Amino acid sequence: MRVVFVTHNYPRWTGDLSGSFLATLAEGLVRRGVDVTVVAPSDAGKGGEDRQGGVEVRRVRYAPARNESIAYRGTMQSAVRRPGGWLALAGLWRALRRAAREELARGADLVHAHWWIPAGLAVPSSAPAMLTLHGTDASLLRRSPVARRLGTPVVRRARIVTVVSRELATWVQTTTGRHIPKEHIHPMPIDASRYTWTTGGGGLIVVARLTAQKRVHLALEALACLVELGHEVPLTIVGDGPERAALEGLAERRGITHLVTFAGAVPSEQVPAFLGKADLMLFPSEGEGFGLAAAEALVAGVPVIACWDGGGVLDVVPERGAGRLTLPAAEALADAALDVLHDPDRLAAGRAEGEAWRQRLAPDHVAEVCEGWYREALGG
Repeated sequence: MRVVFVTHNYPRWTGDLSGSFLATLAEGLVRRGVDVTVVAPSDAGKGGEDRQGGVEVRRVRYAPARNESIAYRGTMQSAVRRPGGWLALAGLWRALRRAAREELARGADLVHAHWWIPAGLAVPSSAPAMLTLHGTDASLLRRSPVARRLGTPVVRRARIVTVVSRELATWVQTTTGRHIPKEHIHPMPIDASRYTWTTGGGGLIVVARLTAQKRVHLALEALACLVELGHEVPLTIVGDGPERAALEGLAERRGITHLVTFAGAVPSEQVPAFLGKADLMLFPSEGEGFGLAAAEALVAGVPVIACWDGGGVLDVVPERGAGRLTLPAAEALADAALDVLHDPDRLAAGRAEGEAWRQRLAPDHVAEVCEGWYREALGG
């Protein structure tokens, strides 16, 4: 079976975080005998073909090098607001579509588009196709009438549509009318071989891009509440983004800078080392498509506290044992943190929960599920 991944996000080098879970999935499919080719955009003029983990990767040019900056950086929506942004996006759509047609002409059996925009839009309408929505694209369908007008035909014509959480399935159904059965809901894989079970002792951790959606300020306010209650617990924030300066200012105003470490953005292979010392992850984000960082924490045996309005992360975090679900308020997060930190069985509970997630997210298992979807799509 020959499958073409079409995506705007795929690792550009070993250790690149951009779309790293797609590489894990593609390599798992290759181990199962599926021939996978990835079509992705070039980055700032860096295109061409290479091979990563047995997967052929084609980087297609779509604009002058200075304008090839709307993929990989999580800035696609803001990019289209600047001059030349829409032209670059249109060029990206055309380049992905042309490459998909070329791969089909070479004998590919199926196109697997990741994210409906721009990849799903780029799939030729007559091609046998499967579409996976990962979160941001489903959220866009909820927020924008223009996106719904563009995206609904893409979602409806795909032979199979899959999502990574029940929350996303609801979003897709309410915005496009396309029902997503439970058999087509499954998270992307995590390579658990990179993770050791946490030994604890490192305090609290947040792993997130520092944007408004992630609500990292609630983690800082929760820490300030803990300090007021007489509990000085260190907090490590792994990630970077536009909110960093404001968060650093908040930590200073609340008098907790001596407890907070801003580690910045780190390569994906370094994240397990941070989790390997953590006692507890705070995950205050809202409206997540899945909550990959929370799943990674559980894979390392780290209990997680999330909020009831967290979206897809509710598929990940348990209400007791290795997790808690709270209101999105600093005091509620602090109370839940004390509850978990004072539980002498928290690491054992985390390991038991982690074992289940290691099995569910094992790359070979997810690849097997995905191959089943491909056969269903081709049979349909």
